[in-house]
Amino acid sequence: MPDKTYDLIIIGGGPGGYVAAIRGAQLGMSVAVVEKRETLGGVCLNEGCIPSKALLDSSELFAQARDKFGIHGILIDPPRLDLAKMMARKDDVVKKNTDGIAYLFKKNGITFIQGSGRIGKVEGDSLTVEVTLPGHSKPEILRGKRLLLATGSRAVELPGLPFDGKRIVSAREALSFAAVPEHLLVVGAGYIGLELGSVWLRLGAKVTVVEMLDKPLATMDGQAADALVRALKKQGMKFLFGTKVTSAEAQGDTLKVSLFGASGEQELLCDRILVAVGRRPLVDGLGLEEAGIFLDSSGRVIVDKEYRSSAEGIYAIGDLIHGPMLAHKASEEGVVAVERMHGEASVVDYEYLPGVCYTWPEAASVGMTEEQLKSEGIVYAVGRFNFLANGRARCMDETDGFVKILAAQDSGQILGIHIVGPRASDLIAEAVTAMTFGATAEDMAMTFHAHPTLSEALKEAALDVMKRAIHA
Repeated sequence: MPDKTYDLIIIGGGPGGYVAAIRGAQLGMSVAVVEKRETLGGVCLNEGCIPSKALLDSSELFAQARDKFGIHGILIDPPRLDLAKMMARKDDVVKKNTDGIAYLFKKNGITFIQGSGRIGKVEGDSLTVEVTLPGHSKPEILRGKRLLLATGSRAVELPGLPFDGKRIVSAREALSFAAVPEHLLVVGAGYIGLELGSVWLRLGAKVTVVEMLDKPLATMDGQAADALVRALKKQGMKFLFGTKVTSAEAQGDTLKVSLFGASGEQELLCDRILVAVGRRPLVDGLGLEEAGIFLDSSGRVIVDKEYRSSAEGIYAIGDLIHGPMLAHKASEEGVVAVERMHGEASVVDYEYLPGVCYTWPEAASVGMTEEQLKSEGIVYAVGRFNFLANGRARCMDETDGFVKILAAQDSGQILGIHIVGPRASDLIAEAVTAMTFGATAEDMAMTFHAHPTLSEALKEAALDVMKRAIHA
């Protein structure tokens, strides 16, 4: 264990922790990161964002070869799936990303210590972290002037559906199935459930999604959610909304699942269950109570605008604190937290935090939904443009979905943008930029958009706010 006092110690090497470490080093801080895994990147890079997108891309290519090549005049024998090779590619993508972060740590002189970190005692002017190294029982002591907690979150289990790592699983195991399930039951119609359900649907599984609410992605604009459900149903995904799982019983190689919903009780058989009902802050073993760190009613660390907890010199970001559990939120908080430690007046614009669901079509949004505007009594105008009328979308044969812009009736300032369609995850960046700089719908409508591009749908939707759309 290095015998020095660091300017900053970070527990957790995920997208919040590692980004904070790099920014801290750029600002001249000596930084150490304590992380349980052998590799950096946290859940996001190792078993979440990156591997899931690798499989989403691979499975989408497989589905295109199977279902759409003929439309383009490309005649091939029916494609065959080599799942092991697909998984190996996914693992290679993960390795390249985590290796990249290790390189950035060396480049920036950041100390990486693999081990479990726990808040220790205050010794003089220093905070301490007790680090238990792999294969050791006695912790060693690391000293620092400040401590940043960035340990992330873990999947929530449901009563009666405990994870067994094989048949009842979290996203981690669902990213590494050795064979395509015959029937995958997804519990929870959020980002994770719909994305991983899409992967296995494309590869040949029957997929049923069970959701207690009456729509997926509870925070999404209602019209956007409806459009996404229609598209996924067209692909073969089945939905049971307003329904919950009451029990699951093993019967040989299958699981008999009991459900209860508006239509009463029912049963179905499946061979895998993915539970994707949310995540919980990973605070176990950190020693928060002993350190005097207060939590809110949901078990998250309470912080101020500086990201300081109730304990002197200890900060927290990402999934540990209030807000959506998104990697890009954690990264921005990591940067801002460190910059504020350095005396800069940085802020995170939470109002313009985008959300993306990487199904196909993709769904992305930023700002307020139509439901929120109505509930708050805000007078607004709506502009909408369907990808069916977009030239590039027609060339791609990807015409499902639309762009919807909500703007203040009086000023035209954009209040929310919701996209369901091809490459919505990329298109939303323009929306975030426009809203961050206070753009009006007319500002977006007057901006050049190259032709033919998918982004022209944003221009047309902005024009439609003023009822001036050209191609609608």
